[in-house]
Amino acid sequence: MSKQKSEAPFAYSGLDRIFHEKARLGIVSSLISSAEGLVFSDLKELCGLTDGNLSRHLQVLEEAGFVAITKGFDGKRPCTRCALSELGRERFLDYLEALEQVLRHTAAARSSDDEASGLQPLPAG
Repeated sequence: MSKQKSEAPFAYSGLDRIFHEKARLGIVSSLISSAEGLVFSDLKELCGLTDGNLSRHLQVLEEAGFVAITKGFDGKRPCTRCALSELGRERFLDYLEALEQVLRHTAAARSSDDEASGLQPLPAG
């Protein structure tokens, strides 16, 4: 175990700031399930973003090497396709592992607090 993890178990160094922004989290969550990527207009609709907002967030993700953007044509119509890069996929999965760690710590603390107060945990679902 690294020195940082043992001394600061709640530092969550795996929470990458690039993914941790709400719009980018939505973009990457949308892209991870589509190996071939998504067309810009579909991604815009899925994430509820304007053209400008989506473009700016994609630019940040592309500059980090997490997203690949290809421009082409669908017939005579211009088409922009966005896909997670291999690095983006790996780093996002690492990010999700860090979020799971946050959830485990929080659940353990809540369970501990509930036991101390005599409360029964709420049923799942």
